[in-house]
Parts: sequence; C-alpha cells; structure tokens
Amino acid sequence: RIERMQEEIDERNADKRDIYAEAKARGFDAKAIKHIVALRSKDPNAVQEFEAIVELYKAHLGMA
Repeated sequence: RIERMQEEIDERNADKRDIYAEAKARGFDAKAIKHIVALRSKDPNAVQEFEAIVELYKAHLGMA
C-alpha cells in the first residue's frame, strides 16, 4: 500500500510540475503562484499579522 501511495504522490507531483510549466509558458511567474498557493493554505489572520511585521521591519530599514 505504501508503495502504491508513493507512486500516486509522484504522479501528483508530476501533474503539479506540468501545471506550473503551463502557467510559465502562458507568461505567469511560477514562483509567485507557488507563494500564493502557500498563503491560501494558511490562516488569514496569521498571514496578515506576518505581513504587518514584515512591513514594520521594512519601514525601520528604510525600505518602505
């Protein structure tokens, strides 16, 4: 069962690679898409809090 599951995981990862390659071929930035997908899987409040902290740090470093 574990081997069959690993094969399914490998197939799904190959499918994901194909999707990102297709997006890149259409002019999208795959890295940005991956980032957005990761953000969507997180708690919105945690993301908002983290982004506020990053903005605060950037402002203190003169990057804002």
